[in-house]
Amino acid sequence: MNKIQYDLVIVGSGPAGSTVARFAAKANLKVLLIDKRQELGAPIQCSGAVSRHALEEVGIVPNDEFIQEPIYGFGIYNQLGDCTAIDYRSLKGDEYGPGPGKKPLGYVVDRRRFDRYLMTQAERAGAEVWLKTEGLGYQTTENGNCEIRMRRFNEELTITTKVVVGADGLQSQVGKWAGLRTHIKITELASCLQYVVDQVETKGLLEIITGHEWAPGGYAWVFPKGHGYAEIGLGVIPTMTDQNAQWYVKKFMEQSFFKDRFKDARILEIQGGGVPLAAPLRTQFADNLILVGDAARHVNPITGGGIHTALSGGRIAADFLIQFLQEDRLASAENLKGYQDQWLEELGNKMWKLYDIKTDIFHNQNIEERDEQLYATMSSYFSPDSEYKKI
Repeated sequence: MNKIQYDLVIVGSGPAGSTVARFAAKANLKVLLIDKRQELGAPIQCSGAVSRHALEEVGIVPNDEFIQEPIYGFGIYNQLGDCTAIDYRSLKGDEYGPGPGKKPLGYVVDRRRFDRYLMTQAERAGAEVWLKTEGLGYQTTENGNCEIRMRRFNEELTITTKVVVGADGLQSQVGKWAGLRTHIKITELASCLQYVVDQVETKGLLEIITGHEWAPGGYAWVFPKGHGYAEIGLGVIPTMTDQNAQWYVKKFMEQSFFKDRFKDARILEIQGGGVPLAAPLRTQFADNLILVGDAARHVNPITGGGIHTALSGGRIAADFLIQFLQEDRLASAENLKGYQDQWLEELGNKMWKLYDIKTDIFHNQNIEERDEQLYATMSSYFSPDSEYKKI
């Protein structure tokens, strides 16, 4: 079998993996980015909402190639339809808005095009990219490196590298290679379904609807999709209801306080999947290996949002690895723990705090009180003064 040497091999070319690859390649590291898929961003399992700050933080300039709609704020609803509006066009109209010299708060992106754009930026920075390539396993070597077995177009290869970066999503197989506990409890995995629809008015806001009646264990949403389309979806925790997400979407569209707004909706696309509302992995490193993005459960446990945390986590991992490899340190688990320490300091400790808040809410068996708590938490989370607005 052929053997090729790299500084980094990154398994998974979503936002986290591509971000690590781009920064590392810019620092003149020899980087290989692989993905078992042949089409990036598919299947779509996310609404595509991301803040402008999240893109700026990692040097991504908003581009028409992947931007579908600008976002200017939030509308948070309780189960009865009472709304807390946080519209930056009103709050800071001199700074936020659609006019010249003004800017949006964030965007809804096309995940297929966004993931392809990020991977292209990594490739143009110098990373080598292999699609339709599956990682099969890894083992450490006596000289302090490791070897990864992979299959590319039905040919088995062995690649030698200093560090493997697992960016391969929920219940990471790369993490399992190293014996890390990447499984997720069903009580913390939201079953999500969303429709892309026509003939539903949107307001330039991310609208979030709380309440057990509409989405047990999660929330419903109405997001602008661009070109006159909208996303209507929700996530539920299966252990909190006998009905599935499809049943709740139908109920939400036909019976909620938005039913008149939805009456002419035409479904154009159906998207769905599992979204973690879980704690980050307690251990995100092993000998010659670290995990980033969904693989390390870098997902906001209150909102389920993962793009921002994937981009930020990818940048943190790259910063750590660039210095680590330039210092030519042994890639032992003990030494790579510094990556997780750095991530906790910059991002992770607040994510743990959010997880504790979420857990306290859903441990409350009084549904009415729980609904009030979730509505209040969501409203304060998205407020301009929130300590979590960069997560």
